[in-house]
Amino acid sequence: TKLDRNTVTRMIKHALHAARRAFSPGLRCFSEASGGEISEDVFERAGSPRLTKQASLYVHWPYCLRRCSYCNFNKYIPRENNDPMMTECLQRETETLLQLSQVSCITSVFFGGGTPSLAHPSTIAAVLESVSRRAYLSDKAEVTLEVNPTPVGKSKLEDYCRAGVNRFSIGVQSLQDGDLKILGRDHSPHQALQTVEEARRLCPGRVSVDVMFGRPKQSAESWENELSELLRVCDDHVSLYQLTLERGTQLFKQVLGGEVTMPAEDVTAEMYQCARRTLHQHGFLQYEVSNFARHKAVSHHNTSYWKGRQYIGVGPGAHGRFVPRGEGGVVREARTQTLEPDVWIREVQQRGHGTRRRIQLSHLELLEEVLVMGMRMSKGINHKHWELFSPQLGLHEVFGTSNDIQELLQSGQLILDDRGLRCSWDGLALLDSILPALLVMLERQISQRLQRDHHADGQTKRISNPQ
Repeated sequence: TKLDRNTVTRMIKHALHAARRAFSPGLRCFSEASGGEISEDVFERAGSPRLTKQASLYVHWPYCLRRCSYCNFNKYIPRENNDPMMTECLQRETETLLQLSQVSCITSVFFGGGTPSLAHPSTIAAVLESVSRRAYLSDKAEVTLEVNPTPVGKSKLEDYCRAGVNRFSIGVQSLQDGDLKILGRDHSPHQALQTVEEARRLCPGRVSVDVMFGRPKQSAESWENELSELLRVCDDHVSLYQLTLERGTQLFKQVLGGEVTMPAEDVTAEMYQCARRTLHQHGFLQYEVSNFARHKAVSHHNTSYWKGRQYIGVGPGAHGRFVPRGEGGVVREARTQTLEPDVWIREVQQRGHGTRRRIQLSHLELLEEVLVMGMRMSKGINHKHWELFSPQLGLHEVFGTSNDIQELLQSGQLILDDRGLRCSWDGLALLDSILPALLVMLERQISQRLQRDHHADGQTKRISNPQ
């Protein structure tokens, strides 16, 4: 399932950017003046052992044999084979970041990229051994590897299982030869299906298939036929992604130059709804905007992102979110590792890790992430979960009083009840247009809370220091 640290960060930035266009200057001014700070007692729950002792681990393998036409992820074409050096540095950074964190248990591991199925199986085994040296990693913990469905990728699946992988995420993307060529993929539909079949043999019930819609010249009818063909061979998990044009990619330039045309928005919307209906008919439950599972075969790793749990990012360009030791034990940091593999390797050799940037997340920023990620799930955010991060302002207090939110509730797109806050079936398809209103209300309520606390502090000081 292609939900790595870049995707997570991009989703949050996209939603926040849309919301901040609507923020009033007064709210923004107060928020910046206060530094987004909030009293530590509010953070006590977020700094509780339940949230700081556990994390998932994302490991980024930055190399690909070639760059796909639509991809703007952090990936490089290797000039030489430096697998032993990369393995050694991934191990060292894993151990360092685990030591710097307060984490004692890793709940899942995800090897993404790049093309991690280019890595030698011994690399996977070595990183998992490093995890086990510094933290508890259960034998039953989900360990996922993204696989490019080429003959080479397929041939190594059994060795990856021996190394400790127990779940595969296979980038099928399309079952159309022409589309695979446009996308710059280096596999054929037949090879993709063979890889899925082999992965299912090795990890029955634990194979995810990634497929892309909204491809150049694609129609709703051809998409429906393709999905039906895929469902005859896929396992119990499907991830759907709409092809998005990313600035700087080859595909972006081709569309800009008129060489390639993309489907209209109403066509891609129809494709998404068609896929949801088709998957539902085949027993797949939609548990997140892009993800569908049957027989409870959900991605535990990605679910930890959506639930706002800690994650440690290892490897060039990886992102992480965790509470470090010696920082008061309460404030979560957003960490970004150095992008370029060669520079990252030098930094890891010199100081044990390649962290390029560390940002302490304010209380508001943490809640924004919990909201943006949590609302992607069909179950949304329940009251107890929200209370872990916001014990003083509940979901009803934050979202129950706004006229804008009331409109969404009355239209049936949004639901706020005893279970919590979530989108309806129709609302989930419109999440991008719903999130800005929720984010505006969240900032407004947090800012008002800060103003009230600031005013109360002033009153207390005047009483305790009478003139």
